[in-house]
Amino acid sequence: MELLPRSPGEFGSSRYWDRFFRQRGQRPFEWYGAFPELCPVLHKYVRPRDKVLVVGCGNSELSEQMYDVGMCEDIVNIDISDAVISQMQERSGSTRPKMSYLLMDMLQMDFPDAHFQVVLDKGTLDALLTDEEEATIAKVDQMFAEISRVLQVGGRYLCISLAQAHVLKKAVEYFSQEGWVVRVHQVASSGDKQQFVLPVFVYVMTKFRKIPGSAPQILEICPEEQDKPMRMESAERLVAAVKDRQHYALLCSQISKTPCREQVCLDLCDKETGKPRYTLHVVDSPSVKPSRDNHFAIFIIPQGRETEWLFGTEEGRRQLAASAGFGRLLTVALHREQHYEGMAGIQAELSGKVMELAPPGLPARQQVPFLSVGGDIGVRTVRHCDTSPLSGEYVVEDVKGDGSCYFRRLIFLRNRNVVQSEARLLDPTPLPGQRKRRKDKKKPSPAEPPGAIDKSYLCCEHHKAMVAGLCLLGGPDALPGELAVLVVGLGGGSLPLFVHDYFSRARVAVVEIDPSMLEVATHWFGFSQGDRMQVHVSDGLDYVAKLAAEAPAQYDAVMFDVDSKDLTVGMSCPPPAFVEKPFLQKVKSILKPEGVFVLNLVCRDAQLKESVLATLRDIFPLLYVRRIEGEVNEILFCQPSPEGRRDPAELGARARALEGALRQPGRPWDSSYMLADVLQAVHIL
Repeated sequence: MELLPRSPGEFGSSRYWDRFFRQRGQRPFEWYGAFPELCPVLHKYVRPRDKVLVVGCGNSELSEQMYDVGMCEDIVNIDISDAVISQMQERSGSTRPKMSYLLMDMLQMDFPDAHFQVVLDKGTLDALLTDEEEATIAKVDQMFAEISRVLQVGGRYLCISLAQAHVLKKAVEYFSQEGWVVRVHQVASSGDKQQFVLPVFVYVMTKFRKIPGSAPQILEICPEEQDKPMRMESAERLVAAVKDRQHYALLCSQISKTPCREQVCLDLCDKETGKPRYTLHVVDSPSVKPSRDNHFAIFIIPQGRETEWLFGTEEGRRQLAASAGFGRLLTVALHREQHYEGMAGIQAELSGKVMELAPPGLPARQQVPFLSVGGDIGVRTVRHCDTSPLSGEYVVEDVKGDGSCYFRRLIFLRNRNVVQSEARLLDPTPLPGQRKRRKDKKKPSPAEPPGAIDKSYLCCEHHKAMVAGLCLLGGPDALPGELAVLVVGLGGGSLPLFVHDYFSRARVAVVEIDPSMLEVATHWFGFSQGDRMQVHVSDGLDYVAKLAAEAPAQYDAVMFDVDSKDLTVGMSCPPPAFVEKPFLQKVKSILKPEGVFVLNLVCRDAQLKESVLATLRDIFPLLYVRRIEGEVNEILFCQPSPEGRRDPAELGARARALEGALRQPGRPWDSSYMLADVLQAVHIL
């Protein structure tokens, strides 16, 4: 500790360095990595015939090792410390006759212009640029000007650095503005215990004649695992890319020493495009008793299933890790924009990278298993991509679920982990009550999903609960007669389609603000309009306000299933304006006295949710809630009259009666609906 400077400014003092090297003696002091780690990068830019200048050489062995392996012999080393120059002259004078050590200040060098092909700096810029004070910046500018002066055109300034943001930014901006090509290499780690946790980088600045005018900047980065450079569009983006790699190194260092108290998430990006290719979650299970074979495993989530509760939520992943029986489970989600060559290809691609995230105590040469559901990576087929002015980028994709089931999904890419709408695709094997499809002459591929939509199936649990809420309608008959239903929010159209098809005398009006969603529902989810189904392209707020003014008390049921476009609010469904008191009073006014208002509420902000519930209680005297297990969704059933109150036994009886009425011969019915079971979990608020 006594060798450290009293203040950062001492790094630029010759007195400090004299004292440092006298106290340290002959022991080499290696800034930022040893020769074997630096050698692969240096070999690319240092040729045997080059004349090399090493600035701020200290007593590092780097020059000696470059000389001894034949990389280069014409090497001039300079330093401001008389003590270290004397040491190095004594150490190398007789054994390396072509290499010299000179006492010289790099800010004012005695060499002629264009004298060197390479200038090498190992930590010297970092030691000089300790802050961003005016005097410090002036010294750095002087250093860069001197390096530029003594380098030939086509020569390289190789700066080995820890790449603190202000250091990298200064170097990149200075030399790119001078018209030089700037490339940053990340130095591959040897895997041994390092002096610094942060990775080491080499800035390679190649001198070109400055072209008058605004010539395009050439900025590149070479990650440690690849030779091909990646072009960066700006100095800010280059600094950010280096920062990402530094954060990753710190993360790997941290989780290799201690278990993770919280789940860690990170993206691995495609080398060519820079887009995310894999999303990893590191999940530790303290309850798992360690043994030789259960330290670490990799779980590949099948394509398209990353949104499921087990894989897409923190609690789900925690349960997955505990049931798998490993101390650390690394879950891997695959991205829709990427192509994968099966499980073997993914394993080969990830095997080196995932070991950087291994837990402490993993035995050497331990075989780490790759796990998945059914042993494959699933099937995902993107059917349609587009951009809506209101909803942003979206995709329609087909994915394989459990067994042989396929599902079609609508996903807004601004919230890519949430399935906006989902429909089951018809299986070649018909469900009970369905007629067998004619055999096609061309046999479909096993990986090719069927194309027809199964309109009888509600994929979303909250849609099942919303349909069950129709049991709350009054009347002696199990199946209500003529119904007027207003649905705000179309999505893929599965909810209004189900109400239309199974309640044969229902007239359904749908309000959808985004015309693109009507096109998606029609072309990709089997939605169609008719005498009993009409879609109004309008803002739901405006449409309800108009109804309240012109034709109150006309609907038996009003259903809100509308998402919020503002992701900064803690409520993603519905938008906040839909649950403000004046608007909810308008909703109440368009309901018949015995009607029901059904609201899909998705709110992670506890305080905001309590405020919404309080507002609903003020307006609707009867309020039920059905929480969806494993999801944030809560379905609220609101009635304008307290006379409609029913006890759980009566609700269950009405639900069973309605279910029996909906199960008609020749009409498919999925056993998972169980409307009575849905309403058993309803609570009165």
